[in-house]
Amino acid sequence: MTAAIIAAVIIIDQIIKFWVKTHFYLGESVTVTSWFKLLFIENNGMAFGMEIGSKLFLTLFRLLAVGALIWYISRLIRRNADVSTGYLVCLSLITAGAAGNIFDCVFYGVIFNNPMPPEVATLFPADGGYASLFHGKVVDMFYFPLFSFYWPDWMPFVGGEYFLFFQPVFNFADAAISVGIIVTLIFYSRFLSSPVKEHADGNTPGEDKKE
Repeated sequence: MTAAIIAAVIIIDQIIKFWVKTHFYLGESVTVTSWFKLLFIENNGMAFGMEIGSKLFLTLFRLLAVGALIWYISRLIRRNADVSTGYLVCLSLITAGAAGNIFDCVFYGVIFNNPMPPEVATLFPADGGYASLFHGKVVDMFYFPLFSFYWPDWMPFVGGEYFLFFQPVFNFADAAISVGIIVTLIFYSRFLSSPVKEHADGNTPGEDKKE
């Protein structure tokens, strides 16, 4: 189950990104509704376009994080740990989302070019990609400007400033990571704060030991 979830999220994420990359020029926006737009941007950083540290460091960090998550999930399954299916689903979503963005970082610089707007990118361009291996950019496209307002002038620090919610542009992989983390913190935080119990008898959690 966990492998199927991880594979499905990565495939869906990459299909969306390939489509956007080859049909939108950088910065192009398509209004779907008043509160939802497709906006093609690229970033070097973490989820939701955050810029933290060097490109190579972030890519290597993601690889280590995904490796650790895969090891942890495999260990829980292999040792028949007493955890719920929902917790494993959340871990799978986080792992898949991180892996989806890793694919961008590792390969997109090699397999895509990066032409000036209004030209769109070409897959496997004859003159090569726009960056070396591990230095590609993450593709983002989902933009939800749900509401906006100006802070009252009397408010300290932010008085008179424009506020827009939700401002970050993100992708399917980011959404998978966010859902996995939020649901884990709300419903499965007990597994983070205490050791997971393992079933030494080899039965699945909740089953009676067979004679």
